[in-house]
Amino acid sequence: MPLSVGIVGLPNVGKSTLFKALTKKQVNIANYPFCTVDPNVGVVRVPDKRLEKLAALSNSKKITPSTIEFVDIAGLVKGANKGEGLGNQFLAKIREVDGIVHLVRIFEDGGIVHIDKTINPKRDIETINLELIMKDIETLKKRIEKISSEARSGDKEKKKELAVFQKAMSYLEQGQLLNQKEFDQYEKDLLKPLCLLTAKPMIIVFNSKIESKKNPQELEKILKDLNLNLPFVEVDIKLETDLGELNEQEKREYKRELGIDQDGIDQIISSCYRFLKLITFLTTGRDETRAWTIKENTKAVKAAGVIHSDFEKKFIKAEVINWQTLIELGGWTQAAKKGMLRVEGKDYIVRDGDVIEFKI
Repeated sequence: MPLSVGIVGLPNVGKSTLFKALTKKQVNIANYPFCTVDPNVGVVRVPDKRLEKLAALSNSKKITPSTIEFVDIAGLVKGANKGEGLGNQFLAKIREVDGIVHLVRIFEDGGIVHIDKTINPKRDIETINLELIMKDIETLKKRIEKISSEARSGDKEKKKELAVFQKAMSYLEQGQLLNQKEFDQYEKDLLKPLCLLTAKPMIIVFNSKIESKKNPQELEKILKDLNLNLPFVEVDIKLETDLGELNEQEKREYKRELGIDQDGIDQIISSCYRFLKLITFLTTGRDETRAWTIKENTKAVKAAGVIHSDFEKKFIKAEVINWQTLIELGGWTQAAKKGMLRVEGKDYIVRDGDVIEFKI
């Protein structure tokens, strides 16, 4: 199943518009078993130009891209952690996702009323972050209460666990997101089952208008003033939605007129892929060229298991070549003849852009 990213923000900042633009790039769900899609969930392809080049090289019958699932979470309001505006229900939805797109409005438009009447991105980011922090404090408080008596009884392991929960609580009480703090692997493993909202990877998407695009340094300063070290992108989401209605030629011409050289929605999808620390390895052949998603630092034997559990159990070796080298050499047969296929074992750390054939 694809990893999921929740879109959060205040009401009227453009979440539904962003979701609409994203789902223009939705894959055919029939290709992805076990994905249940309801009206506020979209499984979206990850842009990857390597696939078409490899498919042309292998004369593949079909191309299957990597995917990310986007979840449109209704607008949070001040007091959401106490149930304001059905806040508990929406905060529970965030708990289920792997990462967060925090959408922030920075454009003026008298026809779209801001919930706080004025445009102030710094204030809006603080509002949403505070709701996430307060919910995490509530979650941790329950956990600390439960484990404290066991720790007081002299259980050394419980004392260690309690210290980790108290460390996380101290950051939250200072108004800091847990994704901004360092935790070792033991601490991460202990906190993970709690699904803390502020521990999730986050990207800020500034929703702007192309005619009043901000200087990146301005946006960076907003985050710096909030002591946030988070990736961000600036996109005119309404424009991207309109572009999604055009065919490819019309889109190219319109973008040329406006002086746009990037696809803003693709930029958001790719950024989400990176902040979730995902990479892609590839398989290619006559039947299919396919992108497979794994976490950074995944070993070859585990990558094989992504294709099929039998591949992991019966792994012998992996033949590996970088996608670009494969294209330069003219294909798998030519690469093999020139001795350019590397033979790797179970412990090989797969790299982004590896083309792999597993031997079982």
